[in-house]
Amino acid sequence: MKSNNPSKSKLTNNVPKIPASIIHIGKFLQLFMPPLATKYAIRLFATPIKYKTPEREKMMAKSAQKEMVLIPNLNKEVMVYSYGYSKRKVLLIHGWSGRGTQLYKIADKLLENGFMTISFDAPAHGKSTGKTTMMTEFIATALFLEEKYGPFEIAIGHSLGGMSTLNSVKQGLKINKAITIGAGDIITDILTNFVNKLEFKQTMILKMKRFFLKKFGEDIDNYSASIASKDVKIPVLVIHDTEDKEVSVRCGYNIRQNLEQGEILITNGLGHTRILKDNKVINRIIEFIKRDT
Repeated sequence: MKSNNPSKSKLTNNVPKIPASIIHIGKFLQLFMPPLATKYAIRLFATPIKYKTPEREKMMAKSAQKEMVLIPNLNKEVMVYSYGYSKRKVLLIHGWSGRGTQLYKIADKLLENGFMTISFDAPAHGKSTGKTTMMTEFIATALFLEEKYGPFEIAIGHSLGGMSTLNSVKQGLKINKAITIGAGDIITDILTNFVNKLEFKQTMILKMKRFFLKKFGEDIDNYSASIASKDVKIPVLVIHDTEDKEVSVRCGYNIRQNLEQGEILITNGLGHTRILKDNKVINRIIEFIKRDT
């Protein structure tokens, strides 16, 4: 375990390698049809990759009670997993291109300690409907599920799910504690990395930000995790790995610095997803949850 804050940590983000054919189409559109190029980039940015459920997650997927739930203000249905039974409930929020069963090992440990979990395939993920989505839809889903299944004592989010957790609390999710694991931070940084991988000109970043400004009526950077953290007053455990190749550990430090009641766990060698299955990490999560309760 390490806790030294690297002063010059290169920022990376959860963006998969883009096929050459997609890059070529983007360059063609930018050269000959710039407005279409912007729409093309935004469409790609909002389209997650759907992966098959791994064997290790199938026990949770099979054992959980499953329900397709309509999120009214999105007009999209999401698959909800109710795992275990208890009056003490924990909301789990997966990351980009993830699934509602991705935090299965954490869920199993929570069950052992008297909690049940509610998780979901976010819009356009897993068995949920839709082809495109944004973090705003993760947040809207979390807030609606609080009404339907809550109250929740705890929320745990991985990657984009961690960002969504903090923003959900900012927007009114009533929980006692929160945990983020490998959460990203500044939205412009994520857009910049995405545009660089698409090999677009840097002007595309501004064009995409203008699109989101028009769509949401505010600067999309307001959804950055470190900015949302300023309005989060509950205790939060921030977990991040120094060798996370998808989201820089710097993001974890930035989030922690803006929390009123934050603590941080920095691991070494677990990366972006193996951290979800590490016994020491899970035990720390359980200790944090049960402390003072």
